Amino acid sequence: MHKSGFVNIVGNPNVGKSTLMNQLVGERISIATFKAQTTRHRIMGIVNTDDMQIVFSDTPGVLKPNYKLQESMLAFSESALTDADVLLYVTDVVENPEKNMDFLEKVAKMDVPVLLLINKIDESDQKNLGDIVEKWHGLLPKAEILPISAKNKFGIDMLLRRIYELLPECPPYFGKDQLTDKPARFFVSEIIREKILLYYDKEIPYSVEVRVESFKEEQKLIRIRAIIYVERDSQKGIIIGHQGIALKKVSMESRKALEKFFGKSVFLEVYVKVDKDWRSSDKELGAFGYNLD
Repeated sequence: MHKSGFVNIVGNPNVGKSTLMNQLVGERISIATFKAQTTRHRIMGIVNTDDMQIVFSDTPGVLKPNYKLQESMLAFSESALTDADVLLYVTDVVENPEKNMDFLEKVAKMDVPVLLLINKIDESDQKNLGDIVEKWHGLLPKAEILPISAKNKFGIDMLLRRIYELLPECPPYFGKDQLTDKPARFFVSEIIREKILLYYDKEIPYSVEVRVESFKEEQKLIRIRAIIYVERDSQKGIIIGHQGIALKKVSMESRKALEKFFGKSVFLEVYVKVDKDWRSSDKELGAFGYNLD
């Protein structure tokens, strides 16, 4: 008997979805930082055993969109409700359970199993956790509630066992040696974007997109040329920094992370360009991969 299925992870921003994804997959698939709106795409990570294939799907945090980029991010999250065999709805011990009720009402109407994961329980006590569970029972009465701490790996093994029990009998959807549905270039842009999220403040990380213009893999070296796009000249100056110091730091830290990710030496060139209002242009968003296709 072989089991396979799509297990989709949804929830509001900053509740720990990407950290959970990385723990479940066992690889660093989704960037996870302390900033909201880190994940912009729907990212699949595949777990294989002899008798099972779980296709996990990380999604952007659910939010009320203010521009076309956020509309695309919400569409990725909502698409995860349509093809799930098991849905993981992630919350934590501090967020308001009634946040984004429109999305929550769609989750409540789903016919597939819903596992409600209360993350970051290491930041709460037993009484508070009991109150949270009671509140969620009222909002999602059909959901099965599991307390976890993705950061500390608490409850992850139990969650994987429960997912296996819920998966349908099915042959694998992907090759058994496949880790994700995304190409190598995608992870290059994500890793560079992660460093920008870590090293720059205010609106800069949310005005930035990264495109890989060249990716050439040799026997012992990968040569990469990437462009950081910003919306304004002033943002370009901030990204580059005085005498190029800021950009050099991002490039150096990105290169180290890429070498760890790919397991070989990386030669990385990074440039900065201005593309006004890329977050509101259908054409530009399509070029950056923000479409459901």
